[in-house]
Parts: sequence; structure tokens; C-alpha cells
Amino acid sequence: MDNHRSQKNIDPFFPRSWQLAHEMVLELGPVSRIMGILNVTPDSFSDGGNFTTVGEAVDQAARMVDDGADIIDVGGETTKPGAIAIDRDMEQERVLPVIRSIKERFDTIISIDTYRSDTAQLALEAGAHLVNDVGGFLFDKKMASVVTRFGAGACLMHNSRDRDVGDEIVSDQIEYLCRCVLTAKNSGVTDSQIVLDPGFGFGKDINDNLSLLEKFGLLQEIGFPLLAGTSRKRFTGSVLGEDDTTENRDTVTAATNVIARMAGCAIFRVHDVKTNRLALNLADAVLNTR
Repeated sequence: MDNHRSQKNIDPFFPRSWQLAHEMVLELGPVSRIMGILNVTPDSFSDGGNFTTVGEAVDQAARMVDDGADIIDVGGETTKPGAIAIDRDMEQERVLPVIRSIKERFDTIISIDTYRSDTAQLALEAGAHLVNDVGGFLFDKKMASVVTRFGAGACLMHNSRDRDVGDEIVSDQIEYLCRCVLTAKNSGVTDSQIVLDPGFGFGKDINDNLSLLEKFGLLQEIGFPLLAGTSRKRFTGSVLGEDDTTENRDTVTAATNVIARMAGCAIFRVHDVKTNRLALNLADAVLNTR
């Protein structure tokens, strides 16, 4: 993957087109992009059970679009630590009607949050534009070919769970994410389809997450747009002590995203769209003075 390391001098704020399914393109770089989290699950760590009917989910999508979300990320299975896995039929039963309804109601970009290639295929057929895969295409070897077939966007995530992790966090990030990129490209996925996510949480302890945030800019070495998913994660609560509430985690999340934005992050996956949109508007205003 040395060819990607050679791209490290690319300006992360320079316009780049993210190729998505159904002939959609999203410009990344000059302004922050927000991915609103829509968990249609009963057991997600923060909002499980809040949007389990199609009507509730679509109404929440509408609120997020109104608050400034560029992307709605629909997920049918929680990835919180220790969660009990569901089968693909249950996942698809949860997400597909929601994706179809959002597609009918809004002209917005839809993401499917899944590590299963068959769920991704059905979601893309239903109108989704990109696949957000916590397995980085390494869990399901058919995922890359599905994304290639649809010309979909791909968000490939670093995952520290259930594997040996390198001693130096950035080196492990680069090695793992380059492996994800190689898997994608070997099946025909192009550079213009790929965004990378360093995977805050997902087997990382509090110090790992804080260190990763502090060193976020070093991930630009890989040469792809980056997504940050810090929203309401445990490490955001670690700095709050007795003030650890969902509302306060949203405030801390906005602070993490401003830090990541100043280090070149392009996309921010969040629960509270409005709070993060306002904070990132300030970051963008500062960056525009360069």
C-alpha cells in the first residue's frame, strides 16, 4: 500500500468527489459533512428502542435532515460491546422498509450500516447510496464485489476487536486500513468510492481513543477522506465524571469533532445533528480564513 502512503501531501480540505450509487456524488473537503445515525434497533447503546417503527424512523430522519444532516446512516444491528448478534433476516426486516420510505420522502443520501453483503445488496437495491461497514470489507469477502457492482460509496472502518493490535496506534491504523483498501480495490472498488473510519471504540480503551483523536491528522498519510464516529462513545463520558449524561456527551462529541475537523476529517457520524452542525460551522469558518 505504499502507493497510498505517497499521497500524504494531499490537502484534506481540497474538494474531492465521493462516488456513490445511483449516480450520486458528494463533495468532500471544503465543508464538514454530517452523517446522522438512525438506529432501528431495540438495543443500541444510546438510542435503542427509540425508532423501531418505520414511522418513528422516518420522522427522525426528517428531523436530522432539517438539522443539517448530509447522510442518513440506517443500522439494524447494534455493535455495542457484548451485544447478541441477530440474523440477516431480522436485520433486513428492520432496515429495508425504512430505507424505502426515506427514499420516497427525501432527496437525501442514505447509508446502510452493515457488515453483511446480502443486506448491503438489498439496501442498495432499495435506494441506499453507500455501505458503512464496521468490518472494513474483511468480515464478509463478498462485500467489495457488491459495492463494485452498484458503484456505491464505501466507508471502511478500523476494528480492534478480537485480534492482535499493534503497540503503536497510528501504525496499526495504517496497516489495518490499508489492508481494507487493498481488499476493496482487488474487487474493483475505485479510490473515489472509499472513505476511511479509524473506528473510535471498537476494542479501544479510553486512552487509545484519546490518543487516536490527538494523532488524527497523521491518518491523512493513507490518502483517503476520513470519517469520525465518536458520538456518545464511552470515552466521551470519561471526561464528564458525575455529569455523564447523554446531553453532555453530545456536547463533548461536538468538541471531539471540531478537533478532528481541524486535523482534516471530512465526515462526522453523530446522533445529535444540530449541536454538531453548529460546532462544525465554526470550525469551517476558521478553516476558511486560511
